[in-house]
Amino acid sequence: MGIIFRETKLKGAFVIEPENFGDDRGFLKRSFSQKEFAERGLNPNVAECNISFSEKPYTLRGMHFQKPPFAQAKLVRCTRGAVLDVIIDLRPESPTFKQWIREELTEENRLLLYVPEGFAHGFQTLKPNSEVFYQMSQVYSPDSEDGVRWNDPVFGIEWEATDGLTIKKRDAEFPDFKG
Repeated sequence: MGIIFRETKLKGAFVIEPENFGDDRGFLKRSFSQKEFAERGLNPNVAECNISFSEKPYTLRGMHFQKPPFAQAKLVRCTRGAVLDVIIDLRPESPTFKQWIREELTEENRLLLYVPEGFAHGFQTLKPNSEVFYQMSQVYSPDSEDGVRWNDPVFGIEWEATDGLTIKKRDAEFPDFKG
């Protein structure tokens, strides 16, 4: 059977359903295969892994990306709680430039989101004590870090909540997108 890759409306971005092996003990889910990712043209390199924990619901992190040559592909999964994961296609040559999608990732659905290079990524927690695990194809480079504002009208992202957010000052003050 294999891992199930469902391409989103954004070219190169996928919702991934892990392959399930179950028996009377429980299950094992294979969520990553370098070979299967490469066969689909997805970046299979894993240079770093991060865990993000947020105590409060409606904590918003993002919308972040890294500029070349440190642009990152990401594979994101919520391991505890629930998040609304959002990505924006910022590739000027793409037919889906400036379009976005959102996907609910939860500890129960065990879905993953593959975010290609050239996309901004962020999420909003939907439950208290939510934790997100993500793998990146490139190492973090502070000089290459950038972002777009979570509520920039150019994108018009539909968040779960906009009042009572917990958000880092930097994320709330990114300038208007000019692209």
